Amino acid sequence: MISFIKGNIEILKEGLIIIENNGIGYKVNVSEKLYSYLYKNRQNVKIYTFMNVKEGEISLFGFLTLDELQLFERLITVSGVGPKGAIALLNVMTPQEIITAIITSDIKALSSGQGIGKKIAQRIALELKDKVDISDAINIEPQVINDIEEDDTTKETLEALIALGFTRQEIVKSINSIEDKNISVDKMISLCLKKLSK
Repeated sequence: MISFIKGNIEILKEGLIIIENNGIGYKVNVSEKLYSYLYKNRQNVKIYTFMNVKEGEISLFGFLTLDELQLFERLITVSGVGPKGAIALLNVMTPQEIITAIITSDIKALSSGQGIGKKIAQRIALELKDKVDISDAINIEPQVINDIEEDDTTKETLEALIALGFTRQEIVKSINSIEDKNISVDKMISLCLKKLSK
């Protein structure tokens, strides 16, 4: 069982990283939020991991905090919610938001993850309601891992793309992937739209 890995990020792909430790590269599945964070912070990182073994296939899922890992482990105990489903929820909600949605039985919020339908969302709320507490949400330290350094250009880009219906998380991810940010608003919007349309 691999509990965590410390090292440098060698490769980042969509939803996937390869982290090097002592000459060994570990392939780890990550949420979009963690991906955005690691895009800017690749050196000397510590990733908490969950090892999933299924039909002879072994895969690792990575998290920035133990709290997020523990919430992931609770989510996958629910029938119908596999590792990919749990990651899908963490893509669109913070751990605090997920716990609050479970406690308040906010089915709409819990079904916002890709592949999480209404029935599974109801099951999550029903099965985990007694296993989480509002203090869990309060005690989780917020991780600002999906944000950007806002200036006039990025701020206007955010506002324009949000108006087009994209989520802040999607937009931040696309902005973070632009290496040279000393460009006009129109150019940044154009580059982001190309990335968002893929």
